[in-house]
Amino acid sequence: MPVYTVHAPKSAGLAPSAATDKFVFVRDGFHFWAFVAGPFWLLFHRLWLVLIGYLVLSFVGEIALSKLGVGAGLRGIVMFLVALLMGFEASSLRRWSLSSGKWRQLDMVVADNTEAAERRFFDHWATSRRDESYSTDRGAPPPTRRVPAQPFARGPEDVIGLFPQPGVTR
Repeated sequence: MPVYTVHAPKSAGLAPSAATDKFVFVRDGFHFWAFVAGPFWLLFHRLWLVLIGYLVLSFVGEIALSKLGVGAGLRGIVMFLVALLMGFEASSLRRWSLSSGKWRQLDMVVADNTEAAERRFFDHWATSRRDESYSTDRGAPPPTRRVPAQPFARGPEDVIGLFPQPGVTR
C-alpha cells in the first residue's frame, strides 16, 4: 500500500483546524507522469527550483556528453536514466519543496488512494489533539547525553550499574 505524508501550511497564529482544506497529501513511490513528462509535472506542481535544476542538469549533461563524443544511443540512455530518477524521486522533491517553504509535515498515512488517505487521516486527527504540538518536527537534533538542558542529560557521576549510591546497604 502507498504511504502518504500530510503537509499543512504554517498559518500565522491560526490553528491547523482552520486550514484543513489546504492540507496536501504527497504519495510516496514512483510517479509515472514525472517520468514521462518531467518538466510539465514539475510545472503542474509548482516546483520552480526543482524545474530549473532539472533543466540545467539535462542541458549540461547533454552538452557534456556531446563534447565527449558520446553517441546518440548512449546519450539517450543517460537521459532515460535521468527521467527514471525523476520518476522515483518526484515525491521526495515535492516534500523537500514543501518543507523549505511555509509548510510543515503533520503525519504519515498508509492507504490505497488519496481519498482513503484523507479519510484515514481526518478520522485519526478528529479523535486526537488538534493543537500545534500534533505536527511532526523533524528538524531538531536527537537528544544527547552531553547537553545538560536536554531530557536525557547525564545523571550523577557516582552511579554505577544497578546500585544508586556506592557503599549504601539495602
